[in-house]
Amino acid sequence: MDLHTTPADPTAGASTTTLGRSRIFPWVVFALTFGLMLSDYMSRQVLPAVFPYLKTQWELSDSRLGALTSVVALMVALGTVPLSLLADRWGRVRSLLIMATFWSVATLLCACASNFGQMLGARFLLGVGEAAYGSVGGAIVLSVFSPRLRASVSGAFLAGGSFGSVLGIALGGVIARHIGWRWTFAVMAVFGLVLVAAFRLLVTERGLQRHHIADDAVAQQDSGPVVRVPLSSLFSTVSVWCVYLAGGLQLLVSAVLMAWLPSFFNRSYGMTPDRAGLTAAAYVLLIGVGMVGCGIIADRVARTEPARLWSITAVYCVVSLVVLMVAFQLPTGPAQLIALGIGAPFVAGSTGAMSSLIVGLTHPSLRATAFGTVTLCNNIFGLAAGPLVVGILADHYGLATALQLVPLAYLGVLVVAVVGKRAHPAGLHRLARLQTVSPSA
Repeated sequence: MDLHTTPADPTAGASTTTLGRSRIFPWVVFALTFGLMLSDYMSRQVLPAVFPYLKTQWELSDSRLGALTSVVALMVALGTVPLSLLADRWGRVRSLLIMATFWSVATLLCACASNFGQMLGARFLLGVGEAAYGSVGGAIVLSVFSPRLRASVSGAFLAGGSFGSVLGIALGGVIARHIGWRWTFAVMAVFGLVLVAAFRLLVTERGLQRHHIADDAVAQQDSGPVVRVPLSSLFSTVSVWCVYLAGGLQLLVSAVLMAWLPSFFNRSYGMTPDRAGLTAAAYVLLIGVGMVGCGIIADRVARTEPARLWSITAVYCVVSLVVLMVAFQLPTGPAQLIALGIGAPFVAGSTGAMSSLIVGLTHPSLRATAFGTVTLCNNIFGLAAGPLVVGILADHYGLATALQLVPLAYLGVLVVAVVGKRAHPAGLHRLARLQTVSPSA
């Protein structure tokens, strides 16, 4: 099947490179950005695998453990928009390389921490380095693939977060048990630095420009002057605001599961930390697989009518809400484990649909900044809030009880999805006007 990664302009592929102009280069870009997404989340999510060690060695409460997770997401939220805007203006490749180097060095600092304060500071720096990677990396990937593959490609790219979490949690538990928890951070840091070197050698701004795929709605403008739109256009419609809010809330549950499942299996099932990490990693893997599969389904359902992405989001949320509510009410045992396995693939299934919606509702000149705004909301409403709130609740009521309340977040997503679908036509109309009228300088 032809994936249409070739530019529409036949002269754009007149010459060749060792990577190929039309077929290989986009997949090289995807592979490396996906690999760095793995590194991003391996560095971030290795921490839950060593929660039992830190809790014992430093005598930490669950709320403090949750804070070590949430501080990364909080810094991502605060830094993603300004850094994404800078990347749009300064160069996405250069910005990406700096980010990945920064978070890899910060991960090494985590390995050197000797108390809670030092670890919190290192995690703070880790969040700064990771702040805009999801938005900049996503914009780079989508720029070299056909618009009809947006939900599939973006869902697969963002699923790197889940797969990176799998590797971080699984490898972290095993490494910590055999050679110490500090080495878990050192291994993740080295992996990130190796990928930085590979990206530097194989991907350039010039190569991305040669393989750029214009959006269908603005392809006719390719021969004319570049249209720049005001930053305020990212906040000017109800439908865009709904994407921001729904995207964040639907990630709250997945953030909680990634952060707290290792501790849940350690405490409720009596598993050793390494076995608890491996078991939790299996469920996180299901979350990642679901992100890819649900993104593919969303592409098919919304192929002729993009507004259907709101409907498929609602379906995924209903399934997750019902199955996870049942799962966490069940007593520990095989039935609970099976129910969790059924619900896991749908937990973050709306991620690809949210990415596709934001691409369809924002102007290409602010694409990375739009993804940055999505990342900000994802972190504030989901990735930062979830683990910290559950940690606070766990200190008062126990971890198992706290997890029973988490699926209720999907009720908020359902309300927002209904509003977003109704406002979708107005959002498209607003975008069409922006694409035909260039603002005054």
